[in-house]
Amino acid sequence: MKIKNTEIKVVMGDITELRADAIVNAANNKLLMGGGVAGAIKRKGGKIIEEEAVKKGPIEIGQAIQTGAGELAAKYIIHAATMGMNFKTDEIMIRNACKNSLRLAVGLKINSIVFPALGCGTGGFGLLASAKIMAQEVLKHLRQDESTSLKEIIFCLYNLEAFTVFKKGVLGYLEYVTTKLSGGPYVTVDAIIEMPEGIVIIKRSNPPFGWALPGGFVDNAESLEDAVIREAKEETDLDLIQLKQFHTYSDPARDPRFHTIGTVFIAKAKGIPKAGDDAADIKVIKVSQIEKLEFAFDHKKILQDYLNLK
Repeated sequence: MKIKNTEIKVVMGDITELRADAIVNAANNKLLMGGGVAGAIKRKGGKIIEEEAVKKGPIEIGQAIQTGAGELAAKYIIHAATMGMNFKTDEIMIRNACKNSLRLAVGLKINSIVFPALGCGTGGFGLLASAKIMAQEVLKHLRQDESTSLKEIIFCLYNLEAFTVFKKGVLGYLEYVTTKLSGGPYVTVDAIIEMPEGIVIIKRSNPPFGWALPGGFVDNAESLEDAVIREAKEETDLDLIQLKQFHTYSDPARDPRFHTIGTVFIAKAKGIPKAGDDAADIKVIKVSQIEKLEFAFDHKKILQDYLNLK
């Protein structure tokens, strides 16, 4: 698919065999090249790649540096640190590694870049989550950087399973956002659902991860009220009643994916809370627990604002 002047592709194959200006290596922050994609790049491109990289390290997790590509057809290897030496990664590390790889590519004035599935090898991160995080960063880059030099962004996967997941997670996701959601800002709704035991929150199964208020995007030709009732039902199986608007939040930085304008409702509910397809978990918390939990977006601030009015 094409976004502006940049072609985005998902292919299956050996990343070291692709002809592109830059290949991204999912690196550790000391830039030592052991197994996985890094090991394959070193084996085929030569140890000189690792030697050059190590001289530039260590780097901060999420940052990226470039080296030559040795015997490979590419001009550069972009080493993006997706983990430290404990070999653990997370959403923020992967997001920053992808973002800084794209920035570095533009700084090098190159036209094509190839990504592996960042964080999904040694880091053990989920394929679909990685695909969506990287798709979000690619979309943000192409929308925000009008002068980007990149004409081709390729995701190269090593087997059919990974290819299938990334095709859906990257191309399917981008198609949905660019056609159904248009250019933004995107309109969202969230619900502070009051129950006798406390406030209903869900654990997100998609990035950005964390606990959150039930909610989501407003569909075309849908009112805010209808949207929050629908989203609450889908995510919690609860039927909202006594619905009233609380506040609208519009800070462009409130959502790491793109600019969202969210209207929050306060409501009671009928039924028993049950996690839906988009929720990894659900629970009812007492207001005293809010400060102890990690929330996605600005949902902790929303709940703090709500408490200040109580």
